[in-house]
Amino acid sequence: MTNELPQESPAAEAMDGAPDPASGDADRRLAALEAVLFMAAEPIGAGELADILEVKPADVEQIVARLDEQCSGRGIQVQRVAGGYQICTRPEYGPYVAKLHQPERFRLSRAALETLAIVAYKQPITRPEIEAIRGVNSDSPVDTLSQYELICEVGRKDSPGRPMLYRTTDNFLGQFGLNSVEDLPSIEPPPGDEQSMPTEPDAADGAFEQEAPVSTHEQPVQQSSAGPAAASAEATEELREGSL
Repeated sequence: MTNELPQESPAAEAMDGAPDPASGDADRRLAALEAVLFMAAEPIGAGELADILEVKPADVEQIVARLDEQCSGRGIQVQRVAGGYQICTRPEYGPYVAKLHQPERFRLSRAALETLAIVAYKQPITRPEIEAIRGVNSDSPVDTLSQYELICEVGRKDSPGRPMLYRTTDNFLGQFGLNSVEDLPSIEPPPGDEQSMPTEPDAADGAFEQEAPVSTHEQPVQQSSAGPAAASAEATEELREGSL
């Protein structure tokens, strides 16, 4: 008669201090995610991160949440920006970071802010439609916003003359710390003009410090109602009250 030693279960081995392979893989992916986001110059989408980490797209959000939890109480955080994920510094430590890193800053004129607000609310939109709302020629602010890659061309409208359509860019979302335009706060349309501006996200103004090129020769254009202009002014004030 032989005496056989009892076999320990995997659970018992784990209790005895044996390494858990699944846990090790999860930790490696967590560390890999931190390394990838740290080195990325732009936000990375969940699909691309899934390919890099060799996991299912549905698992990416869970890994990101773990990493952000580990960053709690530290000077960095994981933020969802422009449809992707990015490691960035926490706002409360901005004054310290500014002493080390001072990027080129610029200030948008009121005309440019107003135009940016209109595009954010009404996109895609054409120059003539922008001018109909503002009541003045908008070539200069549109060109300025395009130069700073806050808006871009997205094709032509199927109407007489086929005017160019404009929308905000991912750079716009990144500058304002937004995941999408749906995250912008809503504004109320002027009384008696419910259709002038849809209740959609608004943008935030902030730390544009250097004066952007602005034309001082804005020519008035025909406008049939004061409603759109009033909504545009309200959107511009919302822009100025926010911060990048």
